[in-house]
Amino acid sequence: MTKKIAQLGFFLTFALILAYVESLIPFTVGIPGIKLGLPNLTVVFMLSADRRFKDGEAFGVNMMRIVLSGFLFGSLYSILYAFAGAVCSFLAMKAGRRCGRFSVIGISVLGGVFHNIGQLIVAIFVTQTVYLGYDLPFLIAAGTITGALLGLVVRELMPYYMRIEAKNR
Repeated sequence: MTKKIAQLGFFLTFALILAYVESLIPFTVGIPGIKLGLPNLTVVFMLSADRRFKDGEAFGVNMMRIVLSGFLFGSLYSILYAFAGAVCSFLAMKAGRRCGRFSVIGISVLGGVFHNIGQLIVAIFVTQTVYLGYDLPFLIAAGTITGALLGLVVRELMPYYMRIEAKNR
């Protein structure tokens, strides 16, 4: 049990570090809300680690990361948007993994796309304008690209993690 708590603490810390690094990167493409999504590496990684982590553990780490990084590097609005995106993306990634037809890259793409969709829905409610829906194709493209890149990173790192995990048993 203490090993599991230490692993979850590691992933939360890693996600917070990635959130901080992402906050330092000046990434502007003209459409609000488009980010690299570096902290989502941890969720994709935890969901893809051969069932070593329960879905609730990955979800809990992500929710804690959102609250902590929101207070440290963002605002209450950033927490609201992040929660919406995280819930939508987590449900999509979980469904993609459960159906068994998606690779790690595919699951990550689902997460990236649905994260943007969740945030767009909240933005439409907050601003009370449906015209933000015009950004949807760009947000889907951005979620696909960043999701694919993050999925590639997870796919490349997974064998190293499995090797370390096997040595520590």
